Amino acid sequence: MMADSDSQPLVVGIGGTIGGISSTERALKIALEAAGREGFRTRMFGGAEMGRLPLYDPKAATRTTEEQDFVETVRGASALIIASPGYHGSISGVVKNALDLLEETARDATRPYLADMPVGLIATAYGWQATGSTIAALRSIVHALRGWPTPFAAAINTQLTKFDDDGGANDQAVLDQLRMVGTQVARFAPLQLKTNG
Repeated sequence: MMADSDSQPLVVGIGGTIGGISSTERALKIALEAAGREGFRTRMFGGAEMGRLPLYDPKAATRTTEEQDFVETVRGASALIIASPGYHGSISGVVKNALDLLEETARDATRPYLADMPVGLIATAYGWQATGSTIAALRSIVHALRGWPTPFAAAINTQLTKFDDDGGANDQAVLDQLRMVGTQVARFAPLQLKTNG
């Protein structure tokens, strides 16, 4: 059962594609549900939400309501899960744009960027090659943002794995992997809270 009390720590999911519910978004939901079963609140920024974020302009004097909501939600998170489709061997532009917006946290006194935060990673692609390079790109970005990628990352070949509308998939091993991503961020988050809390 997912926790919903504001006193519970928060795991934020970032991922998906513009243009409807994608395999990436479905995979992210499964991982977030696993974090929820560990007693965490969850919030997802899927393709529709990320599509409303303007292209990141580091010199902009003001931020939109959607940008402010995204940044403030990540600031309040104890852990993240980032899921991206593999586009041309790397992460999608919409996911990268959302992550670029975290530059707004660079001067935060309590936690700049994703400092010491556990971050779970998921990559989906139509073939194995792009899943590996996308996971590698996500790990590099999380390191640059001072976060801690969890030991396990889920790489999903959507040529083989099909998700359904009921929150499942045709491959139990993939479901187990996605749940492991959610479980790991939830279990590492209390360690981060003790360090910074």
